[in-house]
Amino acid sequence: MKNDCHYHPLEPAKWVCGECLIHYCSGCMPDADPRRQHGLCPHCGRTLRYLGAATEAVPFWQRLSAFFRYPFHRDPLMVVAFCTLVPIFLGQGILGWVTYVLLALVLFKYTYAVIRHTAEGHMKPPPVSAAWSGEGLAIGLQQMVVFVAMAMLVGFATAMLGPIPGLVIGALVILALPASIMVLAMENSVFAALNPLNLTTLITAIGWPYFLLYGFLILMTMASGAAQDFAVSHLDPLLAQPLTGFLNSTYMLILFHMLGYLLFQYQQELGFASDYQEGEASADPQRDRSRRIDADIDMNLKEGNYDRVTGILEESLKRDPANPNRLAQVYRLALARNDRATLSRHHGKLLRWMVTLRRHREMKTLLTLLRQQDPQFQPGDPELAVACADLLFMQHEPKAALQLLRDFHKRFPDSDQIAPAYILVARILANGFGQWNKAETFLQFAARHTSDPELKGDIASYLDQARHQDPLKEPRATFKPATD
Repeated sequence: MKNDCHYHPLEPAKWVCGECLIHYCSGCMPDADPRRQHGLCPHCGRTLRYLGAATEAVPFWQRLSAFFRYPFHRDPLMVVAFCTLVPIFLGQGILGWVTYVLLALVLFKYTYAVIRHTAEGHMKPPPVSAAWSGEGLAIGLQQMVVFVAMAMLVGFATAMLGPIPGLVIGALVILALPASIMVLAMENSVFAALNPLNLTTLITAIGWPYFLLYGFLILMTMASGAAQDFAVSHLDPLLAQPLTGFLNSTYMLILFHMLGYLLFQYQQELGFASDYQEGEASADPQRDRSRRIDADIDMNLKEGNYDRVTGILEESLKRDPANPNRLAQVYRLALARNDRATLSRHHGKLLRWMVTLRRHREMKTLLTLLRQQDPQFQPGDPELAVACADLLFMQHEPKAALQLLRDFHKRFPDSDQIAPAYILVARILANGFGQWNKAETFLQFAARHTSDPELKGDIASYLDQARHQDPLKEPRATFKPATD
């Protein structure tokens, strides 16, 4: 049975908690390790059971074109070419026959590597080295033993029970042959591959798609046999032999890849779990931690645990106070809940975030809400107050900007921001309201509260503009040639 994610119903489940009975998709479990099949339930902390990619694997009949392309990748093509062409040059002697048998074992070994590789989630063929490594050659002999045992069973049934029962048993043996190949690939045991209970269990677990695959394999076998018969009947033996070998080898690779995919598709029913292995990036612990927080926020929001979400965000901000994503989440959640206490508690970080990202609309909204709670509210940081006022002024909000700078010298009597604050007040009064006299007064006040020569020069330039009732523009930068 395939399940969808509890929190994302359109996503297939990859993990399930046996205690909570909750299914999770990959997005809910970004910190879980599919390779080691290890993950912890976000609710109870118990180990999750990994479901693999079975829930997102498409039915095998939707991948027919991919199955037929499979043998024509570089690695399987090299194996097929070697096993097909080498016997041609060795003739029909003893050496040729021995080599032919060895190459048949090599091909069987590679095809069984294909079925295991596919069942583990690899949709690309195994490397060519899988055909030549020292381990695993026995699988070819085991498959031959299985074939001989099945043939002997059919022959014995025909001899003892008659031709009709023998024919029935032969049909059942052929029907069970794909299942036997899959069991042999996974168990690596002749007895397991011949055990009727194992074969019945596998066929029952897969269900009707097994019989659909069986019918498709029959059609493929007939087509491959007809093509090979045509080659033998109509082509020169020098051409027919390698062509029939090539057709037979590619047919085997397609067959075994399809059987491996069927195991992959029905892994949950068969009691194992694997995932798509291509294109996986190495884990980034910092990224996974952030994604874990995002997943926890998402799940708790969908369950209506808003206080829990606020707690998660505040814990995250303790570790990374300037994180723009977390600050945006805090602001949006508090705004949606009309949570003035949270907005007030984090107003300094939120205002800095808004200044950095030039979020003047959000800033004006935040200041309005804070002043509804406390009519006398003002930022407690002089630099932040000037930065906020400057942003609001640049975004054509002169009244809101002036309100932030009201009585600035009284609020911050020892601040080095008094002169910049009142220069900004002068610019707002002159440019925003045309109050040139008041602008001059504030500029003169600013000049008395700074000893910075550069700032004094700027004030003198602003005063000259104010006297002529010109818009107060920032002085242009000048570059003086370096002197020795």
